[in-house]
Amino acid sequence: MSLGGVEQRVDYEPGESRTGMFGGNSNWRGPIWFPMNFLLIEALQRFHYYFGDKFKVECPTGSDRHLTLWQVAEELSRRLASIFARDAGGRRPVYDDLAIFQSDEHWRNLILFYEYFHGDNGAGLGASHQTGWTALVTKLVQQSGERKSYSPDSAAVAD
Repeated sequence: MSLGGVEQRVDYEPGESRTGMFGGNSNWRGPIWFPMNFLLIEALQRFHYYFGDKFKVECPTGSDRHLTLWQVAEELSRRLASIFARDAGGRRPVYDDLAIFQSDEHWRNLILFYEYFHGDNGAGLGASHQTGWTALVTKLVQQSGERKSYSPDSAAVAD
């Protein structure tokens, strides 16, 4: 918007801040931060227990695909876990273009828990030793293996 002849804007920052306004980087304000995502997932699961399977929301927005709150929590959990998993090409999004972690036989199986993550490509940013909050991903992976999963494409329950 233009205010007093000066253009003012709020931009989306997928990773590091382009200004020094926030201490030079996004730090905990990064687009993908595990504590907030984890709390959101837990809240969705609890609201699902209250509202049940009949309450559905569009996920992702604009997709015309409607999921229960439990299914939305599962989708978010899957997305967060996929940051650390190898894709079809054998690359882990967390390491972006860090060749040593992507392909070196001595380093490729090391998983670092970064402070926050790039919103567009999942690359780890900030400190690489956040085994407190970012390690919450292990709880999400554990949950996905323990609970009964509802299929987003049918009302059938899969074991």
